[in-house]
Amino acid sequence: MTLAQDERAALVATLRDVGPDAPTLCDGWTTKDLVAHLVVRERRPDTGPGIMIKQFAGHTEKVRADAADQPWSSLLDQLASGPPIWSPFKFVDRFANLAEMFVHHEDVLRGAAAPDSDWTPRTLPDDMQQALLTPAKTMGKMALRQAPAATTLETADGQVVASGGKGAPVTVVGTPGELVLFAFGRAPISVTYTGADDAVAAVASAKRGF
Repeated sequence: MTLAQDERAALVATLRDVGPDAPTLCDGWTTKDLVAHLVVRERRPDTGPGIMIKQFAGHTEKVRADAADQPWSSLLDQLASGPPIWSPFKFVDRFANLAEMFVHHEDVLRGAAAPDSDWTPRTLPDDMQQALLTPAKTMGKMALRQAPAATTLETADGQVVASGGKGAPVTVVGTPGELVLFAFGRAPISVTYTGADDAVAAVASAKRGF
């Protein structure tokens, strides 16, 4: 199995434990809403533009809401089985779905936590953390384009993952997984900030996400 498949299986196991009505970090979505999103993303290519382009968002949301009317067990089975053979994601699953499954798994695991609470992340295998460096670099660079300070994302061993923004310097240090979550605008996360207090506060509170 690939790391993306492993994370998918772990996500499904967590979903089976918490049920369809648990909170998530996706604003306004229960776990059933989130699973419907994942299923539609892989099985309805016509909804893809609506994820990024506001003009098409209404169609995407309608299809997702319709999918959420399916039985919970059916949605979980579809998610667990992965992209069907005709899905654009079928042959790029290991690359396109690693961060997707990881971030949404954390959306479920952290769903009931307060955004400003301390959070102890689950321990990820070294190969998973290493693989998450790629989306951390890609998404981190995008997330920092409009950062309110000259922000650098680093791992604990000093590896620069991404940088961007203008102003006073701020450094955000965390594991690759936590830096992915930072780039996606999730909270709570386990990172440390260094820099002037006002610059750190601006970076920590800045809107990010995709």
